[in-house]
Order: sequence, then C-alpha cells, then structure tokens
Amino acid sequence: MRYKLSAPSQLKASIQLPASKSISNRALIIHALAKGTIVPGNLSDCDDTQVMIKALTEGNEVIDIMAAGTAMRFLTAYLSVTPGTHTITGTARMQQRPILILVNALRELGAQIEYVGNEGYPPLRITGCQLSANEITLKGNVSSQYISALLMIGPALEQGLTVHLTGDIISRPYINLTLQLMRDFGAAADWCSDCSIRVQPQPYKDVPFTVESDWSAASYWYQIAALSPAAEIELKGLFRNSYQGDSRGAEVFAKLGVATEFTDRSVTLYKTGLKAERLDEDFIDIPDLAQTFVVTCALMNIPFRFTGLQSLKIKETDRIAALIAEMTKLGYVLRDKDNSVLLWDGERCQPQEVPVIKTYEDHRMAMAFAPAVISFPQIRIDEPGVVTKSYPGYWDDLRSAGFLVEQED
Repeated sequence: MRYKLSAPSQLKASIQLPASKSISNRALIIHALAKGTIVPGNLSDCDDTQVMIKALTEGNEVIDIMAAGTAMRFLTAYLSVTPGTHTITGTARMQQRPILILVNALRELGAQIEYVGNEGYPPLRITGCQLSANEITLKGNVSSQYISALLMIGPALEQGLTVHLTGDIISRPYINLTLQLMRDFGAAADWCSDCSIRVQPQPYKDVPFTVESDWSAASYWYQIAALSPAAEIELKGLFRNSYQGDSRGAEVFAKLGVATEFTDRSVTLYKTGLKAERLDEDFIDIPDLAQTFVVTCALMNIPFRFTGLQSLKIKETDRIAALIAEMTKLGYVLRDKDNSVLLWDGERCQPQEVPVIKTYEDHRMAMAFAPAVISFPQIRIDEPGVVTKSYPGYWDDLRSAGFLVEQED
C-alpha cells in the first residue's frame, strides 16, 4: 500500500499530539518494578507502548516485542530481575539489532541470559534472579537505552547500582529523562560525578503519574510550518519545561524561521520569515530528529552538516543509508562521513518525476518525508502504516490540517 499526498494552500490547525513513547515505556517499566496498582495516565497508543503493556501484563513465557527496540532493551533488564524464565524475541530486523553490550553488562551484574540464536543478537532466554553485583562500567557512546535499562532496575538490586561512563557521553538528555522519572516514582538516583550515576537500593513507590505529549511527534509539525508558505499550528499537551530532550528541536527550528509561543498546556507555531544560510548542528542528544531536519533543510535549500549521528546506523533501519537513497529521489545528493556525519553542500541531481519514498519499516522515514509534498506535489509514501510504531494518528492529523491523503494500490 502507498499514500498519495496533497498539501493545502494555507495551513491553520490545532493538533492533539500523541503521548510520549519514551516517557510511557519508562513509566511502565518503573510501575512494574514498583508492583504498582495506579496505572500511569495518558499512555501512548503507539505499537511500541502497546507491546510493552502486553509483555508486562500477560506474563507469557515467549514475549514477541515485534519491532520495538525500546521494549527489547528495557524488558531485557526488567526480566533479569523478575522471577521466571522468559524468551524475548522480535521481527527479523530486530534479530539483526545488536544487544551484546547490554547483555554483557547484565551478566557482569549476575544476570542469567542466553542467546537463542546468533551471539550478540535477540532472541534471548532470560531467567530472573537477584543480581549480586552493584557496579558497572560502560562506554558513554553506547545507546542511552542500554544505560536507562540498567538504571531503572537499580532500585531492585540489594546494594543499588553505580554506573560509570567512560569517554564521550551521548544522548545525555535521555539519561536525565530516565533519572527524573525514577525520582518521580520515589527512587534515589542522580549523577554523583560528571561521568558516574548512583542509584540507591530504595524501592519505587506506587504513585499517580500522567505522561506528557511527544516532542518527537511535534517535530513533523514544526517541519510543516517551516516548509509551508504560511502556517499557524497549535500543538496541545507540550510544556516549556519538558522532561524530553527532543524539546530542543524548537530551538533548532527557530533557525529555520519557526517561532514557538508557549501557553500553559500547548504551543503555537508561527513563521518569522527568517532563514539560516546554512545549518551546522550536533544531533548527539536528539538523534530521532535527524531525518526531519535533513528533509527540511534540503527542501529549504539550506546546506547543512549534521554530526553526532552514529546511533542512526542501528535504528529501525540504517537511517543514514536510507536518507541518502530517498533524498536522491528528490534530487539531493547527500554525503556521509565516518558513519556519524551527514552533509549536503547544495549538490543536486535529476529528481524522479513521481518519487515513491521507501519507508524501510521505519516510522520516522514516513513522517519526515510526508511534509515534502509541500514542495513535491507528486510524492508518494510507501507502506505508510509504519507510523503506528510511535504516532498512530499521524495521517488522520494531516487530514484534519487540510492535507489530502489518498490510498493507492
């Protein structure tokens, strides 16, 4: 299936954004570790969160988390301290995504984990037990989800947990998000130095908690505002002092001519008419926004150099390779360096007459390229259903904003 898109001539919309997947999934793990009865409110309705809820409530011996990378990592740590033996598996792509670093760390703490298939990759057979060690050292440039997975089980360990991070620490905002949520549920967890985190053996509490809206989802509406000739967009459920690192996207979009006006429970986006001559940005702390800014800058004819993209290679797809391939269809020649940098210096090629954007089973490819219809009226999005991974209502929200979204066989 594919969608044919058309953009409205003028755009004025009010959008209720989905709840944050990142916060929802962390809150669910912490709630389970607290053995809580007060279920977190406003949980995301995306695939990844629904998979997490099913895994935590049904208690099946075999847990299939499908394509949910966050669930794979968080549940691997959770099951390591939870009684019983479980096998956790996922899609073919999930079974190609490395998990060796997290498994080695958990084993070092005393976890009982076996590889069912290929060494270093899911599926995993996990037998829960009391972890005996209380200290671990990891490189700071590993996925923050590995670090968060370890931190969240810290209060369940008899002696707590100290995590030391060496070298450059990437995605620090995601680590801070985890620590803040842990504290919201009664844990004692914080940085004890610039590179070490201490979690005390202080159990979680069963407390009421409500999930805020998703700043990653907001980025596609900022993109629409940036690309549209005129736009006024209200996004509900966002806060100025957000826990989410992706809220920094608002600052970067200000360089592309999109201003943000905050109210108590929403933001409104306005065009300012300003436009950077080029954009050099480090995405080490906001890697999930990279696709959005690559498409936006190219279509605005703004050369860019984006660094800190090393985690894109192991996402739902190799996002660096996918971006290079799909932007070529639109007539833009991107280059990459060292598997962590993407550049566009203005080089163009002949665009396809009717570009069909391949989504690679990656929700963010679909959502980042859909707004390109504002500049490319003939664009098509292949396999658009992938958006259910994080933003199930994306296409309906586009329709409510005046976009025409038609199914093609």
